[in-house]
Amino acid sequence: MLVVAVALVDRDGRVLVQQRPPGKPMAGLWEFPGGKVEAGEVPEAALARELAEELGIAIDAHALAPAAFASEGLGGRHLLLLLYVAREWEGTPEPHHASALQWVRPAEMRALAMPPADVPLVDALERLLSPDAVV
Repeated sequence: MLVVAVALVDRDGRVLVQQRPPGKPMAGLWEFPGGKVEAGEVPEAALARELAEELGIAIDAHALAPAAFASEGLGGRHLLLLLYVAREWEGTPEPHHASALQWVRPAEMRALAMPPADVPLVDALERLLSPDAVV
């Protein structure tokens, strides 16, 4: 199963995470916004669609920079999670399909309960967003 997610980064270097709602698998866990890539979609277009649905924001697929990926067994399926970084979008994120949103620094994510596939992405994201990072 191919899934895309984004680290939306604000001007202060904080990243938006959303809390999975009750009644969904892994309810209550904090995750990067995103979702499944549908048949015939390219990952960036799928992520732009998911962000419009989940957060009510518009993002240009060209504003999505590939950052990292995670590979995780999930029950009887296998999940491949592609993480992108974006610093520009239109609109104010609102939790249309989540219990809550919060802006956190990558280091603060370690204190959050997150789905197993998201956890290894935190280190990669922290290195990428470090002021000393070479891009």
